[in-house]
Amino acid sequence: MLITRRIDFSASHTLANPALSEAENLALYGQDARPHGHGHNYVLEVTLAGEPDPVTGMIVDLKDVKRVLEEEVVEPMDHRHLNREVPPFDRLTPTAENLAVEIWRRLQPRFEGTPARLAGIRLYETEDLYVDYAGQ
Repeated sequence: MLITRRIDFSASHTLANPALSEAENLALYGQDARPHGHGHNYVLEVTLAGEPDPVTGMIVDLKDVKRVLEEEVVEPMDHRHLNREVPPFDRLTPTAENLAVEIWRRLQPRFEGTPARLAGIRLYETEDLYVDYAGQ
């Protein structure tokens, strides 16, 4: 069985590879490489898999899931410039794809050893653009 919790956070980023020059980044990413960046209202859906507990009827207590998402995603990323304030994006381009991988990396250990297994995440950068990630 799968259950999904949804949260949102706002963050800005600059699409720029720190290993490239400003001109190379502009050629690669266009206006999204401008140093002041641009923002998104991200929506994150986190899907957990498991069997409902026979006593509680739940795979996981969603209050606990919300707390983990607040600690691992919202607190460190909400209203931040990802490149400047959220490692590893000081050295990694904060594309939606890389952001999804980093969120997975932060969440996966929090569910190890629990009845609920992290099954996948969906990160919406815009209403019509999202990334699905289910680990490697």
